[in-house]
Amino acid sequence: MNDSNNSLAISLFSEIFMADQLARSRLAKALPRGMELSHFTVLNHLSHVSGERSPAQLAKSFSVTRGAMSNTLSKLEAAGHVHIRPDWDDARRKFVAISPSGKRACEAALTAIAPSVAGLVGDLGVERVRAALPILRELRVRLSDES
Repeated sequence: MNDSNNSLAISLFSEIFMADQLARSRLAKALPRGMELSHFTVLNHLSHVSGERSPAQLAKSFSVTRGAMSNTLSKLEAAGHVHIRPDWDDARRKFVAISPSGKRACEAALTAIAPSVAGLVGDLGVERVRAALPILRELRVRLSDES
């Protein structure tokens, strides 16, 4: 890779890191009281997948340690937002599913953050955002392939 490409790559990732930090901060402030960003992201993920997931699968999906995911899931279970059950074939494993309460909490969070997110899309322009999505998705896929 030449110096020009190196510089471009560094600029790209610098912008992604800054946008990520600013987006996380904005969303965290908009979430309903008591909900952390990690709670919302797990609930949102579970609301869009069919069936249950193991804590290990969730940890891998979010690129966090199993301990960090276990902590988040414990808090969500205490709030009644997820159901955690043992694997009937292997009691050492567990499975996680979103509960009706978790679905309602996720919907409340989406309602709370929607104005902020929609405002940004409106400011940037729908077509520009639509055009950026394939590149961001491909970047995510390529980065996840390297893990």
